[in-house]
Amino acid sequence: MTSQERAEHVVRPPLIELAGVEKSYRTGKLEYRALRGVDLSITRGEMVAVVGPSGSGKSTILNMITGIDRPTAGTVTFDGTRLDQLSEEELAVWRGANVGIVFQFFQLLPTLSALENAALPLDFLRRGSKHERFERARHNLEVVGLADKVENLPTELSGGEQQRVAIARSLAADPGLIVGDEPTGNLDTVTAAEMFRLLERLNDEGKTILFVTHDRELAARARRVVEIRDGRVVGD
Repeated sequence: MTSQERAEHVVRPPLIELAGVEKSYRTGKLEYRALRGVDLSITRGEMVAVVGPSGSGKSTILNMITGIDRPTAGTVTFDGTRLDQLSEEELAVWRGANVGIVFQFFQLLPTLSALENAALPLDFLRRGSKHERFERARHNLEVVGLADKVENLPTELSGGEQQRVAIARSLAADPGLIVGDEPTGNLDTVTAAEMFRLLERLNDEGKTILFVTHDRELAARARRVVEIRDGRVVGD
């Protein structure tokens, strides 16, 4: 990295910024503190793995960043927008346009084809005509190597192919951020490695990639590893 590149890296504002984020859940009289004052900044174009034991707060951090959940205290900012100040309706629209989410168990609708599943976010956003949505979805399925599977139902696809459809779906609105919650956790080792190479390629093309994983070997392949323990960042 040249001195100019280092300078640009230093002054580049964060895409995502969590400041003093706390999250508590209540069950009757019991309170569980999932996050305990988390400070975290992620720059546009980074690939970041979030690791830690079960119950450490990894998924809660993802829920803060994607606006699925709200902090009890602290602020969550995405590209200058305070997510913790948006209404539920505003968050849903924001999330649909800015974030692609890939789940461990794929979350595909079983009665829809790969093409229809990959077009779902655009249907939600009502973006473009039906033909334009399908063309976009078809392109994304080609990107993930499923050009010949567009009409297949999820039950007609392998686990790896279903996860590829989920990644194509996450790309539908061309979001700047792709988030994975154990995105390879339901795949065998070989297929998981293929999925990770696909995420790396998307990162090389400019997407910011953030994923939670229990797999330390997989995490080590990310450009940056953030370790969470007992609701705090203990390593970065």
